[in-house]
Amino acid sequence: MLYLTSAVLGAALCCFAFLGLRARWVDGPLDDYITARNSQTASTLGLSFLASGMGAWILFAPPEIGAFVGPLALAGYALGSALPFIVLGLYGPKIRRALPEGRSIAEFAEACYGLGVRRWVTLVSIAYMACFLAAELTAIGAITALLSDVPPALVIIGVALATLIYTAVGGLRASLATDRWQAWLLLALLAVVGSMALWRLPSMPSEAALPAIPVTSALSVALTLVIAVTAANLFHQGYWQRVWAAKDDQSLGRGALLGGAMTIVVVMVIGGLGILAAMSGVSLGAPPMPFFALLTDAPAWLSLSALVLAVTLVASSVDTLQNGIASLIVARSGQRGVSLVAARWVTVGLMIPVVVIALQGLSVLRLFLIADLLCAAIVVPVLLGLWQRMTPIAAVGGGVAGLLGAILPGWLSQGSFSAGVVAASFPGSIPTLGPFLGALTISTLVSVVLAYAIKKQPVQKGAA
Repeated sequence: MLYLTSAVLGAALCCFAFLGLRARWVDGPLDDYITARNSQTASTLGLSFLASGMGAWILFAPPEIGAFVGPLALAGYALGSALPFIVLGLYGPKIRRALPEGRSIAEFAEACYGLGVRRWVTLVSIAYMACFLAAELTAIGAITALLSDVPPALVIIGVALATLIYTAVGGLRASLATDRWQAWLLLALLAVVGSMALWRLPSMPSEAALPAIPVTSALSVALTLVIAVTAANLFHQGYWQRVWAAKDDQSLGRGALLGGAMTIVVVMVIGGLGILAAMSGVSLGAPPMPFFALLTDAPAWLSLSALVLAVTLVASSVDTLQNGIASLIVARSGQRGVSLVAARWVTVGLMIPVVVIALQGLSVLRLFLIADLLCAAIVVPVLLGLWQRMTPIAAVGGGVAGLLGAILPGWLSQGSFSAGVVAASFPGSIPTLGPFLGALTISTLVSVVLAYAIKKQPVQKGAA
């Protein structure tokens, strides 16, 4: 079974690489490499938003939230996962008109506020996406160990290399091309694996009930997840690239709504399996993994299908992240004449430390939560950039105030600044509403107040 599993996974990765390489634009300009400007239809964007937003996380987080917190919190997670697409679909046309030759969220920040804010936004975006990359590759290693005898390091390196081959050569066009096929494949595999997992459920005991958590607690978790996931994903450069890749404003809007709707359905279905697993009394494992608990003692073909599903999920998110980080790094340098070859080497170089981290098998949940909180503190000041009254001072002040707002709930409740800092770093890797709500509310309030109080001055941009 070891050789068969390795062959099937290898074949899947080779297919992804072939599809990506076939879509490359030979000797195209650097701009096309990182934006595929004005080329993608609504259906392509919808499938791309779905595939690039999904990852191995959907096999862990939604089922666990469903099993232990219930459908209300699960709905918050699903909405938070889809909301960034919808926000960009609604807000994107204005961004395209304001910055028709734009390439990234960092360029948007510079156009609104200047070079200093651009550098800050670039740093936050790269840090978040690097965490995401490490988490996805770590997750596929864990899933491989759980479902097969294949060495996890082999699959981690295999996924990294396969995606690197076609993203380094083909850029965003390669990622978009594979997204279409990966989206359909993951939907088909989810249907097969999910229906078989459901069929394998034991009969519901007479005392079966939804998780016994107070409604207020479930609402708190739901709101936390909406804020955290939405704010963080709005700093995902891979999603911003698709704003300019859209053929026109209508394609962007429809594609974003399609991707968001499919994302909500997928997250709710997978999370629903977690709820049913908990209600049925199945042993969820230690640590609890409700989705994989349903695959315990499953036939070999079902475990292999689940593993191919996981590889597809990881590949579809990793290629987007690789291209997104590289585009952020080279976008500004590209204005100074960076070559396409250099852009490709940047893509290769960024994966080396990420793979090294993933091979350690570390938990990155707490780091993810901190990155989410950092994004929540500055997302509103950045997005207010199209408001005519908004100023660089208001944006920076709002961002700093948002960081203090994240600390404030713990500071007030526990009586010391240091306790507030600890609470905002999520000890135990447990997401709590206070820091996120404080960051979002205070950053918005201070940004608006400063925007009205300080007269706007012409933005000083960096040298082109």
